[in-house]
Amino acid sequence: MYGTSTVIRTGLGAAFALALFAGTIAFAPGLASDARADPCLATDKIDGSTAEQAMKTMEAAGYVRPHDLKKGCDNFWYGQATKDGTTVDVVLPLGGQPFTTHNS
Repeated sequence: MYGTSTVIRTGLGAAFALALFAGTIAFAPGLASDARADPCLATDKIDGSTAEQAMKTMEAAGYVRPHDLKKGCDNFWYGQATKDGTTVDVVLPLGGQPFTTHNS
């Protein structure tokens, strides 16, 4: 009898712990994504450019409604915009002009 009830209690405790852990992951997506999304090295030097500045530069080059802008460790801005009526992936290199990537 003791062996069976111990196994049941242990199984329920493990199931509860697993459910609690899964709930934590589901309600804290930033924890999981931050760990994977930060491939920058400690030696990478990130400049002070902003998404607003990148958006204005892209718009001045003819890209419409740039969005989902993300800055890479290379200081390039990556995002999407509309160009000539088509949604494209756009890249803005440091100090350069925006361009449409080859896979757009």
